[in-house]
Amino acid sequence: MTTYTARPITAGVLEELRTADDAGRPPLPFTDEEGGAPLRCCLRHSVPGELIALVSYAPLRRWAAGTGADPGAYDEQGPVFVHAEECPGPAGDALPFTRSHRTVRRYSADGRILGGRLVEDPSGFEPAFAEAFADPEVALLHVRAVEYGCFLYEVRRG
Repeated sequence: MTTYTARPITAGVLEELRTADDAGRPPLPFTDEEGGAPLRCCLRHSVPGELIALVSYAPLRRWAAGTGADPGAYDEQGPVFVHAEECPGPAGDALPFTRSHRTVRRYSADGRILGGRLVEDPSGFEPAFAEAFADPEVALLHVRAVEYGCFLYEVRRG
């Protein structure tokens, strides 16, 4: 079975988001008193006392800018938690945020949504990725939270 890698928000993009997010707003860092926020910079949950920020992020827009695609109306931005200051990134290669129901959303090379799949069992992610990438039209996947539809991370072929 192929192993798939969750792609965090890159360091260069994080640097930009820590100045102004994808909605043009400056971040408002705060100390996370409770912990548990899904951090998209290091793909783990925050711990109490960490300095984090909730920023607006447009993952498909940023991917499209690098590929020349035009996602049209599928271009969306939404809230994501990140460390307010530089962090080391993911500590390992295990798939993050798999303990809750998630959706795997499929996108074509031109940035259009091709469908999605609800994943209810933590062992179902790799089969869902394999099923999605069996379709040659699929260029990338977004794993999203069911509760709010928030972007969690991206998965690409190879």
